[in-house]
Amino acid sequence: MERTLAIIKPDAVKKRVIGKIIQRIEDEGFEILAMKMLHLTKEEAKQFYYVHKDKPFYESLTDFMSSGRIVVLLLERENAIKHWREVMGATDPAQAKPGTLRRLYGFSVERNAVHGSDSPQTAEWEIQFFFK
Repeated sequence: MERTLAIIKPDAVKKRVIGKIIQRIEDEGFEILAMKMLHLTKEEAKQFYYVHKDKPFYESLTDFMSSGRIVVLLLERENAIKHWREVMGATDPAQAKPGTLRRLYGFSVERNAVHGSDSPQTAEWEIQFFFK
């Protein structure tokens, strides 16, 4: 079994699709081991997305991620990281496959409804960030 972090981003929370996303998570065979809703400060968002600090979208991303409530989830299943990334879809909702969460609920590359860890090392760090 493998673990990954999922985030339902502020845009999806505002759209009131938390329940639909959680239902999809369960339908895909994930076990939800932990879940909480919170509102990141700008500083917390900067810490979480530190790997992107030198990229041009860093400020707007951290502004967005601190703009409203999010839901963070600790998920587990076989091949959790790969499977969750497939369920999420491409970063750009316009490029995401039909039926993926980002295609269904995302608006733009930045406001794309959900986040997921991209590797076992990232998952370990991200899980510790939210679930100490």
